[in-house]
Amino acid sequence: MIIIALDVDSREKALELVEDLKGKVSYFKIGMQLFNSQGPEIISLIKEKGVKVFLDLKFHDIPNTVAAASAVAVRQGADMFNVHASGGEAMLKGAVESAKETAGKLNLKEVPQVLGVTVLTSMSQEVLTRELGVNKSLDQQVSDLAVLCRKAGLRGVVASPREVSIIRKSCGPDFLIVTPGVRPSWASRDDQERVHTPAQALALGSDYLVIGRPVTAAPDPREALNNILSEIP
Repeated sequence: MIIIALDVDSREKALELVEDLKGKVSYFKIGMQLFNSQGPEIISLIKEKGVKVFLDLKFHDIPNTVAAASAVAVRQGADMFNVHASGGEAMLKGAVESAKETAGKLNLKEVPQVLGVTVLTSMSQEVLTRELGVNKSLDQQVSDLAVLCRKAGLRGVVASPREVSIIRKSCGPDFLIVTPGVRPSWASRDDQERVHTPAQALALGSDYLVIGRPVTAAPDPREALNNILSEIP
C-alpha cells in the first residue's frame, strides 16, 4: 500500500492533493512541515475526505512527555503515528499504553498503530559511526531497534527498504514495516541515501511505501502516481 507524503506547507495544496489522489490511495502522511504550518486542524480536514492519516512527528522525549503526546495524537484522529525507537523501552511502552488507553476512552474501533523510527533513510554508515558514535553496522542497529520496538509492543517500524529482510528475519512476518526512501526508477534520490524502487521494496516485504516528492512535486501528481502504480506488479 502506498502512503502519500504531504510534504507541503499550504493547507490548500495539501487538500488539493488528497482530493486528487484519494481514489488511488487511502493513506496520507502529515509530517512536521505541514503540521507546523497548519496545526492540528489539518488532521481532521484531511480525514473529512474519507482517508486515513499517518502523523509523522517522530516523538522523542522522556517517557511521560511522549505518552502525553501519544494521547493527543489519538484524540486528534491519527490512524498511525511514530516515535523514535532510540528513545528507549520505557518511552516506547509509554507511547503504546497511552494510545491504547486513549482509544479505549474514546471507544475507537481500532487503536492507532504506533511505529518506531529505526535509522533515518538520509543516514549512511559513516554518519551513524563517525557523527553519532554508534559502533555497530547500520544493519545491526536497525535490527536491534526493531526488536526493541517489538518487545515494547509497537505495531511495527519505519525503516529503509534495504533493511526490510533483516527486520523480517528478526521480528517475523506480522510485524508492520513502513518504508520511506522509495523512489521510482525515473525520480531523483533527493536527500535520501538508502533507496529502492516501489517494486523492489514490495518484493522485499514492505507493507507500506511512503512516497512524497516524486508525486507531490510532479506537474501532474495523479499521472505520476499512475506511473508508479504501473511499475508495481
